[in-house]
Amino acid sequence: MRAVATVSTLAAGSLVLAACSGPAEQDSGISDSSSITVAWEAPLNELNTSSSNGNATQNAVITYMMNGSFWYYNEALELTHDESFGTFKKTSDDPLTVEYTFADDVKWSDGTATDAADLLLEWAATSNVFNNVVAEEDPETGEILNQDAIDAGVYFDGNVPGRALITETPEISEDGKTITFVYSKAFADWESDFEKADIAAHVVGQVALGIEDADEAKAAVVTAIQENDVEALSKISKVWNSGFEFTSLPSNEQLYVSNGAFLLKEYVENQYLTLEANPDYKGTRKAKVDSVTVRYIDDPMAQVTALQNGEVDLIGPQATADVRAAIEALDGVESQNGIEGTYEHVDLVFANGGPFDPNTYGGDATKALKVRQAFLKAIPRQQIVDNLIVPLNPDAEVRNSFIIIPGSADYDAMVEGNGSDAYTAEEDIEGAKALLAEAGVTTPINVRFAFNGDNARRQTQFALITETAAAAGFTLVDASKPAAEWGTLLSSGQDQYDASLFGWQSTSTAVTESDANYRTGGVNNYGKYSNPEVDALFDELQLETDPEKQLAIQIAVEKILWNDAFGTTIFQFPAIQAWKNVTGVESITISPTIFAGFWNWESAA
Repeated sequence: MRAVATVSTLAAGSLVLAACSGPAEQDSGISDSSSITVAWEAPLNELNTSSSNGNATQNAVITYMMNGSFWYYNEALELTHDESFGTFKKTSDDPLTVEYTFADDVKWSDGTATDAADLLLEWAATSNVFNNVVAEEDPETGEILNQDAIDAGVYFDGNVPGRALITETPEISEDGKTITFVYSKAFADWESDFEKADIAAHVVGQVALGIEDADEAKAAVVTAIQENDVEALSKISKVWNSGFEFTSLPSNEQLYVSNGAFLLKEYVENQYLTLEANPDYKGTRKAKVDSVTVRYIDDPMAQVTALQNGEVDLIGPQATADVRAAIEALDGVESQNGIEGTYEHVDLVFANGGPFDPNTYGGDATKALKVRQAFLKAIPRQQIVDNLIVPLNPDAEVRNSFIIIPGSADYDAMVEGNGSDAYTAEEDIEGAKALLAEAGVTTPINVRFAFNGDNARRQTQFALITETAAAAGFTLVDASKPAAEWGTLLSSGQDQYDASLFGWQSTSTAVTESDANYRTGGVNNYGKYSNPEVDALFDELQLETDPEKQLAIQIAVEKILWNDAFGTTIFQFPAIQAWKNVTGVESITISPTIFAGFWNWESAA
C-alpha cells in the first residue's frame, strides 16, 4: 500500500527460465564488472504509479530507480529527506501549509526542468478536485454506461484522500521551482503526502494537447489546471490515466523520460528490461554500477537456479520451504529470511451482480451479508498457514487485522477489539451452512474466484479453499488470469469475478495508508465496497495526531469491515532474499523491498 495511497502486490510474470534470458553483453555494451541483474516476478506495465492500473509494486520498483523523490525510507524505515532533489517544509499549522521547492539541477532526461508543474499535475490528478464525471457501471456486467460522458468530461482515475484536502489550486513561484499546498483541514500524514511525480507535465501536454515544444506544453498544462479548462483537462486526464501503459519499449521516447539515477534503455515484453545510469543525474543517490537489468522470472525455483548459474545477482523469490532449502544449499551466496510488509487476503465484490451483491437479492442487504459471512467462514485460513507458511516460519500465525501488521505494538489491541473473532482460523463449515439456511438461498452458490494463475502458492490456496467452500455450499469457479492479464483484471474486471486472492504490500508507515483500500471509490477498493461510517472515520483519522486516538479510530474501522464481511486476512508473507557477487544490498520489508538502497549496490564479480 503506497504512502500516497496503497500498492497492491500483484504476483505475476508467467515465464519459464528459458523465456527470461536477458540481453547479451555484446548487445548492451556493459561489462559484467559494472552491471547487476535482478530477478523479479512481475513485469512492468505502466510508469504512472499513481493511476488506478499503475499503482502496483511491479511498477513502483522500476520507477523507484528511474525517478528522484523528496523522500524515501531508509533501512530502518525512517522517512529520509533527499535535499538533492528538493526540499519541503510545513510553513503553517493553521491552515496547514506545506511548501515544496525543487533543486535547481533536477531535470527530466530530455533536458526539461523537473519543477512545480509536475507536482501540480500530480495533485490535480489525484485530488478529485477537477473530476466532473463519475463512471456509472452496469451492476450485472460491469460495463461503463456513461462512456461518452467520461470521454467528454474530466476523469482522473487517481485518488489520494489526503490530497483531496487541498481544495484550492496551489500557488507556483515565479521561477517555477516552488509550489505551496494549503490544506482545508489538518492532516496527520502531511510529511509523506507527496513523494514525487513519476509523470512529466510537459510530456502529458505534448501528447494530450499536441504541443511540440516542451516548455510550451508544460505551460499549457499549468494553465489548464489554473483556469479549470474542461476541454484541455479532459484530454490531459485521458493521457494521465493510461498514456504511460506499456509492456515493451514504446516508439515514443518521451513516454519514458526519467529524472533519477537510471534511464530505461531496453524492454523486451515479459522477458527483461535494462536500466542504464543517467549521466546527467546530479543527486546524492547516484548509481555505482553502469546498468541494472531486471529479468522477469515468475517461478521461484527458477530464480534460485538463475542465481546459482550466475545469470542473476539478486533475487527475492516467493518464499517456500523448497526455495529456502535450495538457497541454503548454494555456495558463496548471502541470504536473509524474515517477513515482508505484504499480507495475503481475500476481498469480495459488493457491486457486480454477483453472489455478494445485495442487488442480486432484490436489494436485500441482510441476505447478501449472510452469504458473504458464510463464504468467509468456509475459508481454511489455518490450514493454508500450516501447509504453506509454517514450514518457512514455525511461529507463523493467521493474521487477523486488515490494517496493522502482526508483531507491531498495536496488533494485539487491534485483534482484541476489531471483531475478527467472529471468524475462526479453522474453517467453520457448519456455521457457514447455518448462515446460508438463514439467508434462504439455493445452494450451491457459484463464486468466480480470481487470482494470479501463474503463481504456484495461489494455485494451492485455490485448491484448499475450493474443497472447504464446496462442503459449505459454494462452488468455486476458476477466474484466474495469467500474469500479464492479472493486474488489469483485478483493478477493472470486477464483472468477471466475485472474490479475489492477492496481497497488499505496504510502501509507507503512514497512519492513513489503508484509506484508499476501504474508502468509497478508493483507488485500491477493487471490491467496490462502500460504507459512509468508514468514510467518516477515515476523514477523522486524517486529522488526528494523537497515537492513542488514531488506534481507536482504526479499531472502529476494522469493526465495521469485519461486521460487513468485507473480506478476510490470511497470513503475513514470509520473505527470503539472496544475492551473489553484489554488495550493498539493504532490502526492507515494504516496497520496494530488494530494490531499496540500489545506489549502494556494487558488483563484486
